[in-house]
Amino acid sequence: MKLLVADAFPKDRVQDLAALGVEVELEPDVSAKDLPEAARDASILVVRGKQVTAEVFERAAALSLVVRAGAGVNTIDVAAASRRGVYVTNCPGQNAIAVAELAIGLLLALDRRIPDNVSELRAGRWDKKRFSEAQGLHGRTLGVAGLGAIGRAVVARAQALGMRVVAWSRSLDDGRAKALGVERAADLVALARASDHLSLHLPLKPETKGAVNAQVLGALRPGACLVNTARAEVVDQAALLEAVKSGRIRLATDVFAGEPEKGQADFRSELTDLPGVYGTHHIGASTAQAQDAIAREAVRIVAAFLRTGEVPNCVNVARKTPAKARLVVRHLDKVGVLAGVLGAVREAGINVEEVRNTIFEEARAASCTIDLGERPADAVLAKIRGAGEVLFVDCFDV
Repeated sequence: MKLLVADAFPKDRVQDLAALGVEVELEPDVSAKDLPEAARDASILVVRGKQVTAEVFERAAALSLVVRAGAGVNTIDVAAASRRGVYVTNCPGQNAIAVAELAIGLLLALDRRIPDNVSELRAGRWDKKRFSEAQGLHGRTLGVAGLGAIGRAVVARAQALGMRVVAWSRSLDDGRAKALGVERAADLVALARASDHLSLHLPLKPETKGAVNAQVLGALRPGACLVNTARAEVVDQAALLEAVKSGRIRLATDVFAGEPEKGQADFRSELTDLPGVYGTHHIGASTAQAQDAIAREAVRIVAAFLRTGEVPNCVNVARKTPAKARLVVRHLDKVGVLAGVLGAVREAGINVEEVRNTIFEEARAASCTIDLGERPADAVLAKIRGAGEVLFVDCFDV
């Protein structure tokens, strides 16, 4: 079995993958354009930020598992994977501390104008008066949009700085807000209105694309800092550019619209030319600690898949199948028993949605649960019950 690692990956963890008994091919510099050909014979694909297009799934017939060594899967055509029956999984939470540290660092940098301080000193200029105008973060209100692992890590660090935290996420209720020690905002506009500064940690989904729009940005107080270590696409870029140009808000961002695919490339953005904007190079998860934690999680996922067939953190298995009936068959653990049961179902023209077979101690008997697209007729059930190796049959609606 071939496993292709198509991005940079810690050497020790590559060795851990090889120790699982798979043939590991390391091609960190392969482009997204060439990935379909590179993955053609792979059964497992591990990527970090590389785009995995529908063509990859069309060309790689043996591909069974794609592991995103990172938190999101927006770089992977998950719908195309699902159509081909390929598992897609990720490594959520493993980079949370690294991204949270950067988010807080960017907030501090904006407040104290640290990059400008450094730039002036390197230019041979001393301007203590100009750079003594920071407001300070203690007692200020930080709005946190999104309360996944990263958002929660930011909350803890902001609270340690003595900040009041107001938060919003679709799943946040009063009980969870109280447990986290935050105040709950009703929506993004209310969150922005209540915040001195706003930190974004929303996943990129159809419903979050452009969610931080002109109305949200307009609700921020003059002089507020917006920190984005999530995805550029969660912010309306035209509205953001206008808000920063007007001088109403300051921006620190680790993510940019149209940022290069490769680690080194020429890049220009209207935002980076504006005063009041600090940018980093999409490095939120790029600490040695985070990368090793993510790589270890990727190894764990591959190991589970190889040893048990289970896929931790899978994002594209249906939470609810179209099944309308559940057939339970207790049977002797002998060759051909289940083939006979499934044959009877097939002859009835009923689709099997899911099968789970459990073997009991001594391997003499088993219980099989079969979820079906429709309930079998009594005659079909009678045929299954009539098989000599079948101990018991039951069927009920689901």
